[in-house]
Amino acid sequence: MSTKPTDPIEMNVGVQPLDAIMETKAIRNHDLVAVAPAGFINHKQVQKARKGRRLTIHMQEKILEALNLFCAPETFEFKELFSYRGKKDL
Repeated sequence: MSTKPTDPIEMNVGVQPLDAIMETKAIRNHDLVAVAPAGFINHKQVQKARKGRRLTIHMQEKILEALNLFCAPETFEFKELFSYRGKKDL
């Protein structure tokens, strides 16, 4: 099945692997917001990332950066957190 530019984008892609990582490590949304620079991400954005509400690639990268800051020296790759690649603009 091909996707046409006029086809609507499915905004919900399902719970993401990020959610399982955060659950396993007992990381709260607030932990990521607190470790990131002021105004970098907010609680609602982290929740959307976990639950699979489609985000832009830029926001996905911010979530990845915040998780890596919190879990340092352990690091994660993009493909470990998300099952889809966000678009540059939605």
